[in-house]
Amino acid sequence: MKIVFMGTPDFAVEPLKALLSKHDVIAVYTQPPRPSGRGHQIQKTPVHQYAEEHGIPVYCPATLKPQEEKDKFKALNADVAVVAAYGLLLPRACLEAFPHGCLNIHGSILPRWRGAAPIQRSIMAGDKESGVTLMQMDVGMDTGDMLLVKKTPITKTTTSESLYETLSKLGAELVIEGLDLLEQGRLIAKKQPEEGVTHAAKIEKSEGLINWNLDAEELDCIRRGLFPWPGMWFMHGEERIAVLDAEPVELDNNILAGTVCENLVIACKTGGLKLKTLRRDGKKAVSAEDFLRGYNLPIGTKL
Repeated sequence: MKIVFMGTPDFAVEPLKALLSKHDVIAVYTQPPRPSGRGHQIQKTPVHQYAEEHGIPVYCPATLKPQEEKDKFKALNADVAVVAAYGLLLPRACLEAFPHGCLNIHGSILPRWRGAAPIQRSIMAGDKESGVTLMQMDVGMDTGDMLLVKKTPITKTTTSESLYETLSKLGAELVIEGLDLLEQGRLIAKKQPEEGVTHAAKIEKSEGLINWNLDAEELDCIRRGLFPWPGMWFMHGEERIAVLDAEPVELDNNILAGTVCENLVIACKTGGLKLKTLRRDGKKAVSAEDFLRGYNLPIGTKL
């Protein structure tokens, strides 16, 4: 099939690789190059870089709203567009430009976690499973008909980084399976259930500041959901200390939340969070034992 691929981050590279192995990807749409990293140098997106390496024409409009952009998109005369974490809204004219419309690889089991950050939000909420949904796009926010779903468990060690990689690979498998069925006329659309809709709001950096008045289990879900960005941290005086690894443990619930206990366990609303790997600003990550050798955080300190 003749395909236009639309994606931006690493998550979208695996599906693009898979499509190139079986179909004719005639163009790639991705977000424009932007300043990135410590030097704020202009960087092309991972999808942009991969497409260029494989000789695929790349388009980087800041928006698809102008009529000129809509006309340019339609003139590509593809069979279908495949979208994966593109990051721009598609106008109706683009959704209807090709015979099979636009198929989206979404990182959740719809209708749960529609929106910008489904992978992180699923872990932060303590969900037991996640997955990818191949859906037929419409003008709503992830409201289109579902075509195929693949699921994967969320464990006590799952982070957004590990789940991101898993779902990227599942998404690649899913879109190939979906296009095979589409070519055979056997891809069946199913309306999303009206019950169970949740919104995965964009992650804000401020969400990484630890609130010790939450349950230890809940805090660990938040930590794993925010790893690696923006991460989770607490303040001790003027010092910002990132918590890279931790585990919830049992602790006397009568201890005031935020109190430092033995073995770098911090009391929470219920239970305690045992800090295992930490990093001070400008320093390298260290174990709890090494951290305490170089930093004074006495038992009884209230964070």
